Amino acid sequence: MNYRTTRRTSTPRIAVALTASTSAFLLTACGALDSVAGSDSAATPEKTNDITLGLLLPDRDTARFEKFDHPLIEKHVASLTEGKGKVVYANAGASAAKQSEQMEKMIADEADVILVDAVDAKAIAPAVRKAKDAGIPVIAYDRLAEGPISGYVSHDNELVGEVQGRALVDALGASAESSKVVMLNGSPADPNTARFKAGALGELTHRVDIAKTYDTKEWLPQVAEANMKKAIAALGADRIDAVYAANDGMAGAAIAALKDAGVKKLPPVTGQDADLPAVQRIVAGEQYMTVYKPFLQEATDAAELAVAKVRGSELRFDALAQDSVDSPTDKDIPARLVPVVALTKDNIKETVVQDGVYTVREICTAAYADDCATIGLN
Repeated sequence: MNYRTTRRTSTPRIAVALTASTSAFLLTACGALDSVAGSDSAATPEKTNDITLGLLLPDRDTARFEKFDHPLIEKHVASLTEGKGKVVYANAGASAAKQSEQMEKMIADEADVILVDAVDAKAIAPAVRKAKDAGIPVIAYDRLAEGPISGYVSHDNELVGEVQGRALVDALGASAESSKVVMLNGSPADPNTARFKAGALGELTHRVDIAKTYDTKEWLPQVAEANMKKAIAALGADRIDAVYAANDGMAGAAIAALKDAGVKKLPPVTGQDADLPAVQRIVAGEQYMTVYKPFLQEATDAAELAVAKVRGSELRFDALAQDSVDSPTDKDIPARLVPVVALTKDNIKETVVQDGVYTVREICTAAYADDCATIGLN
């Protein structure tokens, strides 16, 4: 798939993750968006507060969608519309066909705007075209959908892969070049997978020995675990020096497979999404790192763009979206890309705790109390 990202600002592309809390940046970004959206809303919009936003999320296996994205978007739409706007929500349960049906129902019910995190970027395109024909703008959320979408809100997904790959190289140290790495990539139907993989390969190629690589249908942990067991059978459990797992669900599956094979000292394993079990595995020393993608900023930006779009902010849309992306079907799509954070045991307090994602009590349950004390998380 040919996905291109263009940055319209003069800010240089960062190649390592932020290691401090993003809270101040979040407030600044949200304030900037509010000021632009406010100026647009004064321009005789078709709607002001009586807005119906359709929200389509892809699965329940990724904990952040139900716990953070849905409620955060709902809360911010309410705050932008004096409590009069509403969010109609549907989760596809990892089924592309179901998600298309859900979008078509939202079109039939005359939603004002639709936010979609596509299960399958290509499969959702016909429904996106139907929405456009019905005069309903569609904004791709987290994953870039195909079809005539009006905007895109996500993270710098190639940077996610770079951060993961760099973390493995750093963890392996002087022995990196001779180290055997297993790559567990995401779903081929998800356009982000290609970006994650490209970023990771940019850091890993010629620096490690990529011994085995697998794609993971629908990001399913059970598929990742089966693939990890194949790698163990082919290479030997004691010959795997690191695991690139594209997200936390697969990281947990890889770790489970290694433990089942009798591995006592686990190799470095990457992840993504900062799921609570992953953060706890990091505390315990089982998972090396995860990529924390500030949910608050992504959800806030998506709600801002969606509401502004309904209020008629077509000409000012690029002021809200300072980047652009190309998909296989469309060019120069306005986009807002949120920075990412490499989360390790050294910065849990400064990231997910300080940003209010989890409390220390939630992380440091009885099973992890001693490990938390060891790293000063209390």
